Amino acid sequence: MCYSNSSTSSNESLGQFYKRSAQLLPPETPLYYANGFSFPTWRIITKSSNIERMKWGLIPQWYHGNSPLDFAAKTLNARVETLHEKASFKLLTSSHRCVVPSTGFFEFKHLNSAKIPYFIYPKHHPIFSMAGLYDEWFNPETNEYLRCFTIITAAANPLMEEIHNIKKRMPLIIPNHEVEQFLSGSDDIRDFSPIPSEEMCAHTVAKGIILSPQPNTPAVQEAIVNNIEVQTRLF
Repeated sequence: MCYSNSSTSSNESLGQFYKRSAQLLPPETPLYYANGFSFPTWRIITKSSNIERMKWGLIPQWYHGNSPLDFAAKTLNARVETLHEKASFKLLTSSHRCVVPSTGFFEFKHLNSAKIPYFIYPKHHPIFSMAGLYDEWFNPETNEYLRCFTIITAAANPLMEEIHNIKKRMPLIIPNHEVEQFLSGSDDIRDFSPIPSEEMCAHTVAKGIILSPQPNTPAVQEAIVNNIEVQTRLF
């Protein structure tokens, strides 16, 4: 699943990449490491001519419960195979599609009892275009509308099968030349295939930084040699 993401592009470069206006955005704050369970605000691409801002963790417009954050924690991701079955997503699959720009994401590889973190990032382009859905929920406590999103996941490609080797999932990353087609809602989301392994790069990173109180630092993405994995391969 995709619960740890990054977005370090400038507003200007993001606008140029997606051919959207970034004029309404506040000054960017680089997100080198963002945990979905902290419900960060993200710059999001829709059919709008402007780049929008939404909270990660989808709360559907029909939600009337007393624990919206608990609900949002369960909708950080949405499996592409069951989008048309889940009440939170099935009414959004055509009309409320979005793209979640990412400069790379994090996953753990399991080796025996060890969990080895990887940073996975684009090979040929500066940005991953992760498929998503969004909705707008009215918060009765604040009398405000909250725009929020989920990231769609799919079965892993060979690279991600090796890294995310327990659940074998990955974000549904839309090729950049198909972004507008995806946003149009004209094709079934299940017909879009994740980008191939050849379009992705990955390296191990420091687990200590990820688990630190302040992981949002450039060092969290720096490559390291993981001795546990090296020793496993040798012996």
